[in-house]
Amino acid sequence: MKNLLALAALLLVFGPAAPASAAGTLNVFIWSEYMDPEVISDFEKRFDVDVREDNYESNEEMVIKLDKGGGLGKYDIIVPSTYVMPSLTNLKLIQELDHARLPNLGNLDPQFAALAADPGHRYSIPYQWGTSGLAVRSADPGQIWKSWGLVFDPNAKGSRFVLFDTARDCLGSALKYLGYSFNSTNSKEIEEAVRLLTATTKRPALLSFDGGVGGLNKVLSGIATVAQVYSGEALKSHDEEDQDVHYIIPEEGCEIWTDLVAIPQRAPNLENAYLFMNYLLDAKVGAKLAISTRYATPNAAARAFIPQEYLDNPAMYPRGPILEKMEYINDLGSANRLYDEAWTMIKTQ
Repeated sequence: MKNLLALAALLLVFGPAAPASAAGTLNVFIWSEYMDPEVISDFEKRFDVDVREDNYESNEEMVIKLDKGGGLGKYDIIVPSTYVMPSLTNLKLIQELDHARLPNLGNLDPQFAALAADPGHRYSIPYQWGTSGLAVRSADPGQIWKSWGLVFDPNAKGSRFVLFDTARDCLGSALKYLGYSFNSTNSKEIEEAVRLLTATTKRPALLSFDGGVGGLNKVLSGIATVAQVYSGEALKSHDEEDQDVHYIIPEEGCEIWTDLVAIPQRAPNLENAYLFMNYLLDAKVGAKLAISTRYATPNAAARAFIPQEYLDNPAMYPRGPILEKMEYINDLGSANRLYDEAWTMIKTQ
């Protein structure tokens, strides 16, 4: 009875409280199969917060949902890649971070504070990083041709393949195969990539355009022999599902990327969003996440808890000359339309 009277007094002074469910809720919008379920369950138990997860398969899908699809006011956490950060900030879809609420921020490798997409962690913290290459089914990994030619060379033997269903990734890979930059703004180079991809779409060996998970599943099932994938997905599948499925970084180079964690504007559970971000920055949590997903961690403190065989794996932590051939996808401003127009041409052939 005393508690009821105290609550009534508070309501008179401060007005109605927020719904009880809101205080104990966190709404996460993230790529599919990109969060360790145990990381989520441990967070829920530790902080008595119910995590609700929705998924997307591309950055573009996520941005559209936030900007046009009612996502603002619904989600507390999103996980964008670096190249869409200009869109998120220009459209005012995410909020600046209060670093005082993130005491574990110091666990990060300092190099990630210099990311061009968000210097100084103004709007985000890095989540994981990796590369985009090819998953290849082969009983003899030593005989795999480590080239984008596996999908773009019409003379490649035995390759039933799947390509990413996104403009920048797919066109960028074609550009790298042709010897150009992933971020080319040269209209003639892009036209050459369009011709290559258009010819590729007419080959029976191309099974489909798909997301990374969808393409990998086709390789695992034996429907495809090659698929464009993200590094961690393929590495985890090799370890846990099928050791004849290998991840390769093409010799011409590929995309290197860092995914970030950001808080949308009007996040309904702001305190829980900061609680979760700081939790992800914990050294042991960061290690658990990297071990589960097989992606590289930007958390320097976490590396002490990661098996050395993972840290030494060049497919997981690439090093040496191949790094010089890797590129981040950059936001190209008005030149983005070149890729949008090119992609429309390819998909409507």
